[in-house]
Amino acid sequence: MADATRKPLLTVLNGERCDPVPIWMMRQAGRHLPEYMELRSRAKDFLDFCYTPSLATEATLQPIQRYDMDGAILFADILLVLDALGQGVRFEKGVGPIVEPIEPGQRLNKVPVQKAVERMSPVFETVSRVKGKLDESKTLIGFAGAPWTVGLYAIEGRGGTDKKTARLWAHQDPAGLDLVLDDLVEVTAHYMAGQVEAGAEALMMFESWAEGLPDDVFEQIVMGPNRKLVMRLRELGVDVPIIGFPRGAGSLLPVYAEVTGVNAVGLDTAAHPPFINRELPQDFPVQGHLDPLLLLAGGERMERRVLDLIEAYQDRPHIFNLGHGVLPETPIKHVERVVELVRTRAS
Repeated sequence: MADATRKPLLTVLNGERCDPVPIWMMRQAGRHLPEYMELRSRAKDFLDFCYTPSLATEATLQPIQRYDMDGAILFADILLVLDALGQGVRFEKGVGPIVEPIEPGQRLNKVPVQKAVERMSPVFETVSRVKGKLDESKTLIGFAGAPWTVGLYAIEGRGGTDKKTARLWAHQDPAGLDLVLDDLVEVTAHYMAGQVEAGAEALMMFESWAEGLPDDVFEQIVMGPNRKLVMRLRELGVDVPIIGFPRGAGSLLPVYAEVTGVNAVGLDTAAHPPFINRELPQDFPVQGHLDPLLLLAGGERMERRVLDLIEAYQDRPHIFNLGHGVLPETPIKHVERVVELVRTRAS
């Protein structure tokens, strides 16, 4: 059993178990926190919020200060990459992100990689500031959207679609889609490497739109680009653990874990513990996967599920998290209760 007085989350990502298990939550910095809403009101828009290191640093640290989470994940957005590539990203209240879409045959290479990375340099300053303020027992997590998920926004022009246009590309012009995803692999690799250089101790790839794909398409547009991204990061000298989160991968998750070279996987809400324990090596770290709606509901059912998940993964390296992000209307007391249960449930 690992010594949890070190960095518990980083210890787990390196393949050792910790007791109690470390905890953080996707979207732990967000609209369920009143201090976040006050902070966001200071920025002229959401992109300004992400690109202002003083604000982004405070947003990153808020859930650490309130909940004492073991991991601080950089406050940013997966679409900063498209903004840096000149795709006219904007965020509309009540609608979400809007992106200038690319057309079939177009690439995402009109802005040179280094210029795009320079556009995102305030993010590196945020990482550096957070690292300087973070307790040494906490792990600082950098992140980016994985190529398919970011590419889908570039093709569809927004989220919340049926993904028909982007998926048709995979069938009608697979070579063209591969080029778009390769463009994203290169700029994302340099972006994530910059985060590590600035102080990130682990990285997470958010492949949020991996669900519902045929296995051959999943192999082409999820596993292939994720593997290329991991390999490119290693070529750039990045040696920190990498968490892959192919949300909705289902039965393809074990193959994803084996093929891509990630050091751990994030489990979505639908993950089935017996399947995970049977199909993934026992020393392979997993992260997840409480239902965000159950966190919202709270009560005895939530508490029982928290304890069940901890017990389910007690024989492998496990980081407690959600199956997706904290919902804006989630009561603070429910998050506090989950943290309390995780911290007191030692074997």
